[in-house]
Amino acid sequence: MSSGFFQNRECEYFPCHGGIPEEDFNCLFCYCPLYCLGEKCRGNHFYLPNGVKSCERCGFPHRRENYAKILARFPELAELAGRERTRQSFSCSEDCLTSSDGEESGE
Repeated sequence: MSSGFFQNRECEYFPCHGGIPEEDFNCLFCYCPLYCLGEKCRGNHFYLPNGVKSCERCGFPHRRENYAKILARFPELAELAGRERTRQSFSCSEDCLTSSDGEESGE
């Protein structure tokens, strides 16, 4: 087993996606790290009527040969995480700027 491949044949859902030979089915990215990229993930996803992204037709993260391709996209995930962190800090209410004793927070 290499560091880019893992299988959990004991999982009740194994294999959770069809079209991939069992010997090549990679469980390392059981939950796809590219999911949060929305339309930019480039996988075979679709949106349910309620707006939830469904990846049930996508086997991209479960193919042994795609490990390096997923790792190559981590800078995009880091950028997204940075934008989210910035957005959260600007949406801070007045309550979080004041400490419990009424003094302004130094953060």
